[in-house]
Amino acid sequence: MANSREGAGTSAGRVVMCTGAAQGIGRAMLNAFAAQGARLALLDIDAEGLAKAQRELQRDFPAIEIFCVTASVADDIQVAQAFDAVHAHYGRLDVLLNNAGISMNRPSLELTPADWRRAIDIDLSGVFYCCQQAGRAMQATGGGVIINTASMYGVVAAPERAAYCAAKAGVVALSKSLAVEWAALGIRVNALCPGYIRTALVDSLIERGALDAQRISARTPMGRLGTPEDVVAVACFLASDAAAFVTGHAMLADGGWTANGYM
Repeated sequence: MANSREGAGTSAGRVVMCTGAAQGIGRAMLNAFAAQGARLALLDIDAEGLAKAQRELQRDFPAIEIFCVTASVADDIQVAQAFDAVHAHYGRLDVLLNNAGISMNRPSLELTPADWRRAIDIDLSGVFYCCQQAGRAMQATGGGVIINTASMYGVVAAPERAAYCAAKAGVVALSKSLAVEWAALGIRVNALCPGYIRTALVDSLIERGALDAQRISARTPMGRLGTPEDVVAVACFLASDAAAFVTGHAMLADGGWTANGYM
């Protein structure tokens, strides 16, 4: 059954591309933009997960146009081919939700060069490759919006996350640099920095005892972990005309975690 809000939102008719589209926050973002009436382009390395996401979106939003492409954001050639395919299909790109990424939790003394490269290649280089391709497409049509998913750990640090923190801090700095450089092109670039969010991955870590949800909730001033919808709401704002004067910002959606110096 179609969502009653389908086609009613601020992104109606816009071409919205999401990387890391098959699951988690990226998948939740797609629901929101589909409900607004956007035309969607989905990119993920997981072809099976991508096909599942497409089926679900077409079931829930039958009037929405959807185009899918399988690629690794860590491969600049695959990224270029993916963006070429999206441009060939839609002829333009209005919003990039640059969401693909991995987590890397490992003691720094045990971190291998391969571990480091994998985190940087996906979480930082992949973001740049997609930004560059999106920037070229948006410049040709007079502008657009890029939202790079970083992390609160791009703003503050945590133990055993050296590669992840370095990559996400790089995403924040990259977003600011591109925002300054591309403002004259009509392209807004912001970083979205989630805290602990109840995705399927986080839930599995909690179930295995790798994350202590009670401790995290106690440390968070708002007293809970976030939901994907908490992050999606910020992305929708940043993509909208209501944020027309917002660029170069690292917007935290962390329930006050990074502001809390008490415990």
